[in-house]
Amino acid sequence: MGVCAVQSAVLSGVEAQSVTVEISIGSGLPGMSIVGMADTAVKEAQERVRAAIKASGFSMPGEKVVVNLAPGNVKKTGSGFDLPIACGILVATGQIPEKAVAEKLFIGELSLQGDVRTVIGSLAFAICAKKQGFQFVTAIQTPAPIQGLIQLGIRNLGALHLQEPYDELTSHAVACAMLAEPLQPDYKDIAGHDVAKRALQIAAAGKHGLLMMGPPGSGKTMLASRLVSILPPLTEDEMLEAAVVHSVAGEDVSSILSGVRPFRNPHHSATTAGLLGGGSPIRPGEVSLAHRGVLFLDELSEFRSSTLQSLRQPLESGCVFLTRAEASIRLPAAFMLIAASNPCPCGYLGDKTHRCTCTSGQVRRYHGKIGGPLIDRISIRLDVERLPTASVLSSGGGTDSATLKEGVMRAREYAAWRQARLLEDGQPSGAAPHSPRAIIASCALDEKADAFVNRIAEGDGLSGRGLINTLKVARTIADIEEAQKVSEDHLAEAFSLHVDIGPQGGADG
Repeated sequence: MGVCAVQSAVLSGVEAQSVTVEISIGSGLPGMSIVGMADTAVKEAQERVRAAIKASGFSMPGEKVVVNLAPGNVKKTGSGFDLPIACGILVATGQIPEKAVAEKLFIGELSLQGDVRTVIGSLAFAICAKKQGFQFVTAIQTPAPIQGLIQLGIRNLGALHLQEPYDELTSHAVACAMLAEPLQPDYKDIAGHDVAKRALQIAAAGKHGLLMMGPPGSGKTMLASRLVSILPPLTEDEMLEAAVVHSVAGEDVSSILSGVRPFRNPHHSATTAGLLGGGSPIRPGEVSLAHRGVLFLDELSEFRSSTLQSLRQPLESGCVFLTRAEASIRLPAAFMLIAASNPCPCGYLGDKTHRCTCTSGQVRRYHGKIGGPLIDRISIRLDVERLPTASVLSSGGGTDSATLKEGVMRAREYAAWRQARLLEDGQPSGAAPHSPRAIIASCALDEKADAFVNRIAEGDGLSGRGLINTLKVARTIADIEEAQKVSEDHLAEAFSLHVDIGPQGGADG
């Protein structure tokens, strides 16, 4: 009886879980049986493996082949087990040496001719291999994933064909220059909108959520689409976090591996599962694909109300918890929420050149779809008016992204220095860094500023969360100016960026 064990892995959310592929060849009717909670794609491997082994010049054993995928209580999905199953059979039958599979993790789909194909989630599998101290054997990758593997410190042992990995599994030389950062749209293309650009700079500096309300053609989408150009580049850890999520979802990772933060813009017809993730096996949704980047929801009021309310938990915790019968999965979802909406169903409420034809009831229902609890979690809310014709024709001379980004970088560096100093001084004692107590203490309000906050908050009827969010915005404004204390001017600007989005107007009001 021939036996062999080959290391592989299966995706669980955005992480890869180790799987041992055990091969046993013994007496019985010729054939192959795969056990261990394997789905249809895994069970179909027996036909691909049989054809690939024969096409590669090897021979299939004429005895019973049992393939066990351990642990048996974990569901196995996908076609990535083809390569480890084939390797195990060849080792168990003595056609290749055992050292060919020792201390290596195999992932790959086989064609009927023996060619090795890549599967989604290569970066997640690579991280799993690194944690176990194994070399990672998979199909030859495109330059972008190979760049990611190099950054992980993993030698990618690429295979073009089933025959090739067994000559000491030497890696193929693949030219891989450093990925160039793609060109980003620039804010200089947008003339005017200085208030909106300032609000976006503050949002980028403090990672605040932002909602823009304005009529069609006012430039909301153009403003939002350029936000990535003023965000700091991804750090190495953030780059790998975001790249793994995109790799698992089968998305291109080249821009992320060049340091550009992800920007996701789902259509308003997206389902709750499309935003949060789901399916079988579970795949990341848009909030996870926006991890460490921006989630832009255009036409916010057109989304399903239940779908929008599902965003409340990831906005608070920075992750998504999906509970299914087989397992509970945690997906990362630390993103900036940027949203845009028309002020009413017809889009022209408050517009100076077009008359709104909506009733006040229609306007209330339109804004009611967004919901107060979600609105309360968005720190910055502003109106965006349509530009006059002369301003549109002068596009190209506005404030550029480099200038705005300089303020963002300055604010984040100052905030990091300020937080480090507070930790050194032991302040605020006993409070979490992002707790209300710590936020209030970081503002260092004097008596005059404190009275100003109380007067405005009571007059506007702000909730506790709304008040803390406004103080966070004021703290960010002070960080941009590198000010240790939050002044009345900082507070006044923060309150001005927290406008009420529920106007009571329209054709009958």
